[in-house]
Amino acid sequence: MSSNEDASAAPAPPTLSPATQIPYHRLAHLRPRYRWWRPLLTGLLALAFYIVLLLVLTVPLVVAAVVIPGWGDEMMVLLTSVRYFDLDRPWLLIALVLPLILMIPALLLASRVVEGRGVGLLSSVTARLRMGWLGKSLLLALAVFAVYFAVVLGWSALAGEAVVADFSHPGLWIMVLLVLLLIPFQAAAEEYVFRGYLMQLVGSWLRHPAFAILLPVPLFVLGHGYDVWGAASVGAFAIVAAWLTWRTGGLEAAISLHIVNNVLIFLLGSVALVDANATSGTAADLVGSMIAMVVYAVLADRWARRLGVTRTATAPVPAPARREGTHHLPRALHG
Repeated sequence: MSSNEDASAAPAPPTLSPATQIPYHRLAHLRPRYRWWRPLLTGLLALAFYIVLLLVLTVPLVVAAVVIPGWGDEMMVLLTSVRYFDLDRPWLLIALVLPLILMIPALLLASRVVEGRGVGLLSSVTARLRMGWLGKSLLLALAVFAVYFAVVLGWSALAGEAVVADFSHPGLWIMVLLVLLLIPFQAAAEEYVFRGYLMQLVGSWLRHPAFAILLPVPLFVLGHGYDVWGAASVGAFAIVAAWLTWRTGGLEAAISLHIVNNVLIFLLGSVALVDANATSGTAADLVGSMIAMVVYAVLADRWARRLGVTRTATAPVPAPARREGTHHLPRALHG
């Protein structure tokens, strides 16, 4: 038999299927210790860590309220106040925002302890927060919402309402500084919990992205004490932010939307152009905010595609086990 005949008779090596592409909401399957119950355990441990952090924060304040004259009265203001945005008491904003920011270390630490390496997968499919894309989406959100608030204020002026900025309050610049320093972290914390952890929790069990996008929405709405129109707006926000997270493969665009929305409301509230403590709204408010959010989402999605922002993670393909005379196909990770 000729060498050519030998070559033709030999079995052809197996063709390896391409590695599986994993969307954002299914990234829990790429964690080294993944089991169906581990994301749940992560949430429970994160809650325990969060309670400990709150105690570390509040116990010294309670002691100070007992020891330092006047602090007890201020603590009562905190416990009984329905207005957390008050130029006369900027520390009320700190009391509102700082506990929310603590959700970030609690969640990331619990995720590392329970699920092992790959905590960065909570940020994006590249296992990190993509700062370049975050900066670009921030600029886009700022442009869209600057137009939106300009239209809202212009419409109010045309309707005969007084639209005059007030820069006279002595606590204004302290409040502006606190808003610029704290609100971005508050917005990011909520995104890591509601669009990061909860989307991946649901996505670890249910494949279709609609479940991961929609099921966490009621929890996000319940965390905001608004009337029906305000709750509808918050729900729409949650859906848009979750859709953007899935479409762009990470939290950056959702974080940008959250930061710009909250920062502009607080800054405009600082100069009496809007009521930053408002918990009610109207149908017109809902429609206007939804239009702004949808415009931002569409533009962000198209820009991300044009920039080549990575939308999925590639599941590693295990090296095939080899035995003499046999061939074994690698098992693709189906998540």
